[in-house]
Amino acid sequence: MATAMKALGPTREQLLARVGFAVSALLLLVVAPAFLSDFRLGLLAKFLCFAIIAVGIAIAWGNGGMLVLGQGLFFGLGGYCMAMYLKLAEAGSVGLPDFMVWSGRETLPAFWKPFEHAWFAVGAAVIVPVIFAALLGTLIFRSRVRGPYFAILTQALAAAFVILLVGQQAITGGTNGLTNITTFFGLDLADPGDQRVLYFLAAISLGVVYLIARQLLNSRYGKLLIAVRDAEDRVRFLGYSATRVKVIAFATAAGMAGLAGALFVPIVGIISPAMLGIVPSIEMVVWVAVGGRASLAGAIAGAIAVNWAKSSLSEEFPSGWLYFQGALFIAVVAFAPMGIAGAVAWARDRILERTGRKQPGPTTTATAEGTS
Repeated sequence: MATAMKALGPTREQLLARVGFAVSALLLLVVAPAFLSDFRLGLLAKFLCFAIIAVGIAIAWGNGGMLVLGQGLFFGLGGYCMAMYLKLAEAGSVGLPDFMVWSGRETLPAFWKPFEHAWFAVGAAVIVPVIFAALLGTLIFRSRVRGPYFAILTQALAAAFVILLVGQQAITGGTNGLTNITTFFGLDLADPGDQRVLYFLAAISLGVVYLIARQLLNSRYGKLLIAVRDAEDRVRFLGYSATRVKVIAFATAAGMAGLAGALFVPIVGIISPAMLGIVPSIEMVVWVAVGGRASLAGAIAGAIAVNWAKSSLSEEFPSGWLYFQGALFIAVVAFAPMGIAGAVAWARDRILERTGRKQPGPTTTATAEGTS
């Protein structure tokens, strides 16, 4: 049966997904650069980095059932890896980043030395978060830690990471973080043309991450991940390693967050502990909840929409945005638990039923659209 269905070509859902991807690529790569100002395009580039984080959360939380409240940790690891290289590249003959000179240090810390090499920094920005998440996940999931206990643990780790960064002023930049980053592999970050190059890099990276995530969730592993989410004990009884399945999802989400951090640094020119702690990590989950945690496309839309609204509304209502964000999250949880993607799927099914193109039946959930 499966072979026969493949012979018939792609399904309607697959066609819609392909059309949606093509339209999104057109909007991001052609329309946005043509019509947005340099300032707004720079903001959108930052939001695309956030969307990469959201894709990882959709894998781990939406499809794997792991509420990750500490993605700021992995975002920060990737960001600091990239920022360390860029600070050393700008230090020139001095050999020390500016904040170390101001702090009175005369030698470069040993763990900074490998970041003198671009290949090491770029690789570490993704590999370090993946390795850390894999080791951490193995310890946690083998102990059958799950649900709110897992969420609290990841949140605590993000808070501990921030405390570590703030407390080591002379080697991490402390509260200020790593600032005054002005170049990126020969690009002048103050030049609008070079900033557009970074925008395209972020947009293409998001597209590649989405395609990888979609392929992963459409594979046999993706089905097994959902099975672990819905009936972990039964999966263990059938002989599968639920620990391994969850570790892969957790590490994949961490690697995507690290990549986002590495792209975020040259786009914004700074990385600081304030961007990595508990509150930013919770905001990341809010983005995905609003867009639809079981849908990759929904997670991306949620990350961009919430941050665009935050930027626009905070300009008009500086003190009211946090109240609006809280109300938005409550409304989504109460009235649209599957987020924007779930609402769109529900509306689409109702329209098809009314036009007679779909027989009435169970409402399509965002889980069914999990790889769209």
